[in-house]
Amino acid sequence: MKRDDDLIRKLLIETEAAEEWRVTVFEGLNNPPEEEQRNYHIKLLCDAGLMTWETGIMYRMTNQGHDYLDAVRSDNIWQKTKDGAAQVGGMTLGMMKELAIAYLKKEAKDRLGVDL
Repeated sequence: MKRDDDLIRKLLIETEAAEEWRVTVFEGLNNPPEEEQRNYHIKLLCDAGLMTWETGIMYRMTNQGHDYLDAVRSDNIWQKTKDGAAQVGGMTLGMMKELAIAYLKKEAKDRLGVDL
């Protein structure tokens, strides 16, 4: 299964917006394809340190996950980040975070007049 960076961002946004701070992953033999894709991407988020396993079938977003989401939250920044990744033929999640932070810093400088 191919990693879907848009789905990763969507899962983080949904996790942050939920009233419950834990995410449940139901693993079964007959899960619909969308559920399998969701579960796989939650595991990828764990691999990247953006989410972590809590107990049983429960996961939570880490501080790194919140930082990544803050970097890619803006639709404008996210689009620039995806466009930049496409220009070089793809990037790791870590590189995408760094690129998003660079765009976010530039936007902050343009709006606030300070270098971060």
